[in-house]
Amino acid sequence: MYDDIIDVEYPFDLGHPRMSLYDRSSQFMPFSALVGYKEAVLETARITSDRIILDEEMKEILDNKISFIKSKFDLKPSVSITYFVPDSKKKGGSYRSVNGYISKIDLYKNVIVIDDKKILIESILDIDSEIFKDM
Repeated sequence: MYDDIIDVEYPFDLGHPRMSLYDRSSQFMPFSALVGYKEAVLETARITSDRIILDEEMKEILDNKISFIKSKFDLKPSVSITYFVPDSKKKGGSYRSVNGYISKIDLYKNVIVIDDKKILIESILDIDSEIFKDM
C-alpha cells in the first residue's frame, strides 16, 4: 500500500530549522485563560478568625499566670500557649498553640520567648501548665 513512498526522504524546507521536541511539546501544555483565578478563589475561600478581645477579668487572670510562671521560672515549667497570629493578606487571622519551655519573659518588650519563638503577650489568649495546680 505504501511501498511507493516508504523510502522517499521527508520533504522539509532546508531554510527553516525544525522545531525542537521541547518546543513541540509545549504546544500541548494546558491553557488557562484566567491566569491566577484558581489561586484567587482559594484565597477568598480561606477562612480566618476574628481576634477575641479579652475583658479585664481575663487579662487579670493571664497576668496572674505570667507572674506565677515568673516566680517558678527556676523549675522550667512546661507550658502550652494559645495565641493569635494576624493574617498577612486579609482581615482576621488564626489561633495557634505552642508547647514547650519558656526561655524568657520580657515585660519591657511585652514578649514571651518559648523555644526561640517570640510571642507578644497582648496576642496571648490562654496559658496552660501543670504548675497552675499550685496556684
